[in-house]
Amino acid sequence: MKKSILSMLTLSALILASCGKDDSGDDGATPQVTIDESNFKGTFTEDVTLEASKVYKLKGPLVMKGGATLTIPAGTRIEATGQTSSYIAISQGSKININGTSSNPVIMTSGETTPAPGDWGGLVICGDAPTNKGGSNGETAIAEVSDLVYGGSDVNDNSGSIRYLRVEYTGATFTNGKEFNGVSLFAVGAGTTFEYIQSHYGGDDGIEFFGGTVSGKYLISTNSGDDAIDFADGWSGTGENWYIKGVAKAGVEGSNNGDDGNAMPLTNATLNNISIVKGAGSGSEGGIYLKEGAGKWTASNIYIDGLEKGIKTKSSDLEAIARIEDGSINLSPIQFQGVTTVQDYAGSATYFTEGNNTGAGNGAAAPTWAAGWSTGL
Repeated sequence: MKKSILSMLTLSALILASCGKDDSGDDGATPQVTIDESNFKGTFTEDVTLEASKVYKLKGPLVMKGGATLTIPAGTRIEATGQTSSYIAISQGSKININGTSSNPVIMTSGETTPAPGDWGGLVICGDAPTNKGGSNGETAIAEVSDLVYGGSDVNDNSGSIRYLRVEYTGATFTNGKEFNGVSLFAVGAGTTFEYIQSHYGGDDGIEFFGGTVSGKYLISTNSGDDAIDFADGWSGTGENWYIKGVAKAGVEGSNNGDDGNAMPLTNATLNNISIVKGAGSGSEGGIYLKEGAGKWTASNIYIDGLEKGIKTKSSDLEAIARIEDGSINLSPIQFQGVTTVQDYAGSATYFTEGNNTGAGNGAAAPTWAAGWSTGL
């Protein structure tokens, strides 16, 4: 696959130029593809590298396909408008490399004069790792917000490396049941690096794992319109050092499958060092919501602050209740600070213990690892 690098030929145009030989073996460049940086969008099957000196005005879908890689250096800013028509999507087999730093993150934000949740879609990544949404034997499914295929059998699938990224004012809404998240990870594999990411003022969930095996470390979700961090559909990974503030519904919502609570492969989450702080949100679904079969959970050093309810379950969710009672869910220790009702599970099983915890590092306060690259803490 030939590589292209975005470079400015005029004040308003970017050129993708290829290097190497063409298919006939003769030296020479392939035809150039012109991108207007004030109208940044398109579908690409060649590698694309952005420039930190540019401000990219995203006004439509930017989709990487055919094994192409999108590389975004530290300090790059992308400003999006267009609501549901504007998003960045990485299809199966393609990659995204976001190379931000703690002092110079990559920022994907609203381009509106007065930014608000729902101004644009967000970042969607589709991989080849397992999910139970299509079936238990590596079947594929279709992503609800980009119509791209995801899912497979490669647990170590690599969709790239994302470090020090801030996404803001995402969550554009198609319908009440179909909305973009800040970052949506559809069956992304364990070969992918996903760390130091913040979703800020998203209209729906901040960050969501739809199956897959990727782990998420040093994640921040602030003031999301729905759940802060969500996982479902057979996600099997580790979440470590998550700081959540401004909870509208659930701080952490974990499901197995909304159509079949016993679908395989089963969600199998390992969570460590998590702070969930109510902030200005209502927190109507509690700090932790065990939902739609829940799956297996092993969690430690959890700090929940200021919410009406600590842990939510539904008595009608028989699969989730069964997993509490058979020992598949172990949340120990948890510290409940200023929580009115610790849980609404009515059974006798012990599935959590209480302790004095630091959570993501400083209890309710922002952790030290968030300094420099995050906002609104």
